[in-house]
Amino acid sequence: MSNSVTRYINPLTDFGFKKLFGTEPNKELLIDFLNQILPERHKIKDLNYSRNEHLGSNDLDRKAIFDLYCIGESGERFIVEIQKAKQNYFKDRSIYYSSFPIQEQAQKGDWDYQLEPVYTVGILDFIFDEDKESDEIIHFVELKNQRNEVFYDKLKFIYIELPKFKKQEAELETHFDKWLYVFRHLADLQNRPQKLQDKVFEKLFESAEIAKFSKEEREAYEESLKYYRDIKNVVDTSKQEGIIEGKIEEKIEIARIMKKEGESIEKIMKYTNLTRAEIEKL
Repeated sequence: MSNSVTRYINPLTDFGFKKLFGTEPNKELLIDFLNQILPERHKIKDLNYSRNEHLGSNDLDRKAIFDLYCIGESGERFIVEIQKAKQNYFKDRSIYYSSFPIQEQAQKGDWDYQLEPVYTVGILDFIFDEDKESDEIIHFVELKNQRNEVFYDKLKFIYIELPKFKKQEAELETHFDKWLYVFRHLADLQNRPQKLQDKVFEKLFESAEIAKFSKEEREAYEESLKYYRDIKNVVDTSKQEGIIEGKIEEKIEIARIMKKEGESIEKIMKYTNLTRAEIEKL
């Protein structure tokens, strides 16, 4: 990456997402974005960041690590994640992760089991297979009965399929449009577009400017960007070759570890199904 060419960070990288939305000075950005997709009764005025790592109730439970985990001033819990590629059992993972903010509300002693709402928000850089023929960008999922009536309104899953958002700057109409445009195009911009002059976007563009980063932040971003590009390259190659897209991130991580341990490329190919060229790039 050449900083003379790229002015702003990619918000879909781990570093970029947490830099823009996961720090106390920038929490107004996260609040503004979430309020575009939350129902009126759960609009946020303030929130606090909680630890993004949760341990299961016993040693057999795997650790759950969220991109962002925060609690609204009224007690609502929010898991907010960027998902860069399709994964096997992605929906299972979402359900599993949502169980942690539920369980942590348990109180010792005499407790009536009243729970605060839990939201899982997934910003997806892919499209669900079953939704490829649909133009709907945002999906609201909740528990309903056989008459399609809401059975429980305190557990919601909100998924945003970014690749479906095709609008250019001149076509932006709503505040939500503007946010989607930022997620899709921030890293390609050289200046703040005329349509993004709102105060909240002024804050975002200031925070996203790579030239203002410390040396350590630049190095962390470069590493995060490399990982993001690795995933995109594997996905693109898989599409071209007709390979079923599986646990892309997991495969890349396994390949990295095996390569570091000195395993042969042939062995890495066997265990990950990645191509020789993909492994050599890591």
